[in-house]
Amino acid sequence: QVQLVESGGGLVQPGGSLRLSCAASGSSFSRYDMDWYRQAPGKEREFVARSNRFRWTNYADSVKERFTISRDNAKNTVYLQMNSLKPEDTAVYYCHTSGIDIGKDYWGQGTQVTVSS
Repeated sequence: QVQLVESGGGLVQPGGSLRLSCAASGSSFSRYDMDWYRQAPGKEREFVARSNRFRWTNYADSVKERFTISRDNAKNTVYLQMNSLKPEDTAVYYCHTSGIDIGKDYWGQGTQVTVSS
């Protein structure tokens, strides 16, 4: 069983920055692949970023060079640093992992990010 809790969302101006956090339960966090997804109103949920157990990362093309995913295994926490934010980044951001079982999916409750003047 893995529980995920996101925090750090809010309202920010275009060009601004925000850092999201996702705190995870579980005894083997360092082995988890950790992901961020987002979902804007009326759109499908989309992949944003991933950090696997080796800290290899990948990003959606839309956020490359602007967003950075990182993790602190000692704190069971993954972060998403978002810079140069655009209005199209507005969405609910969700933390995701399969834990150590590829057949399972765990999601946080989401945190709202709004980019607007």
